[in-house]
Amino acid sequence: MLSIEGIATLPKVALHDHLDGGLRPTTIIEHCSANGHTLPTQDPDELRRWFFEAADSGSLVRYLETFDHTVAAMQTPDQLARVAHEFVLDQASDGVIYAEARYAPEQHVRLGLELSEVVEAVGRGLTSGMAEAEELGMAIVVQQIVTSMRHGEPTIEIADLAVRYRHDGVCGFDIAGAEDGFPPSRFQAAFDHLKRNNTHFTIHAGEAFGLPSIWEAVQLCGANRLGHGVRIVEDITVDETGHHTLGELASYVRDTRIPLELCPSSNLQTGIAERIEEHPIELLKNLGFRITVNCDNRLMSDTSMSREFGKLVDAFGWGIDDIEWATVNAMKSAFLPFDQRLALIQGVIKPSYAASKALLG
Repeated sequence: MLSIEGIATLPKVALHDHLDGGLRPTTIIEHCSANGHTLPTQDPDELRRWFFEAADSGSLVRYLETFDHTVAAMQTPDQLARVAHEFVLDQASDGVIYAEARYAPEQHVRLGLELSEVVEAVGRGLTSGMAEAEELGMAIVVQQIVTSMRHGEPTIEIADLAVRYRHDGVCGFDIAGAEDGFPPSRFQAAFDHLKRNNTHFTIHAGEAFGLPSIWEAVQLCGANRLGHGVRIVEDITVDETGHHTLGELASYVRDTRIPLELCPSSNLQTGIAERIEEHPIELLKNLGFRITVNCDNRLMSDTSMSREFGKLVDAFGWGIDDIEWATVNAMKSAFLPFDQRLALIQGVIKPSYAASKALLG
């Protein structure tokens, strides 16, 4: 059976990872102290445990409170650049070769930054992080996804940032936040703007709300990928013989190969299942959906890409072929030019997995 250490040596792709959900506790403490923001504790180990326990409490109020603290630590250009730089190094040290860091620029203007200054500061951090990672022999490509908070007043302002910076490190757009009561179609003007400008976007849908959220994201808004999308399983029925029948929406999502950005640990915290063994990821894999494996918020879930795959190894007996399959799925689905995706698949992912399989015998 594959170990976490063994999985960490394999190349991986992270499509759904929130920049404000993966900070180092020491960075949070230093930045919040400078910004005058009070934290639950000043001890890094205790703070790490607090984040996980708050996110794992079953209380949505406590879960959302965790982001109050991380966002408070990301309010100056230097703070944003440092967080982005560390994001790259932390991913690279876990064997990630490509990642997309998503965040909401509108949440980082409390001290007077312009939205464009936020994007540029994050870009500087990602660039310096990639340079350091390469020097350390851990080549990685990281891009930004800029996000609008869906409970806010719908505008095209953040979507336009994605268009303006699409050749400068921003690969796409997303909406995030509470799904129930805030359907994707509220941001229809933003999605129309993106489509007119040939710009990629993913939509958080089918996480805390069910099939109507997924239907709107796909059929009204035209999402290239689904952020989570795990509740597509609600459109799949099982008869007394164990035969699975896909509803029309599930069939459409599968047939058109719309990628699902599944986040197993996070999905458990938000109530999709009580145990990893009950997570629908295995069913969706076996039915041929284009699933990808992601962390969502590494700090809140106390996880990494290697740990997420490790849980699937333990729960479902995944082997190296399964991890490779999910990784290739993710690379195919990345908001990166086709030739660059192909180069990473053929030049890095497949040769690395082939070598690992040879060592395993």
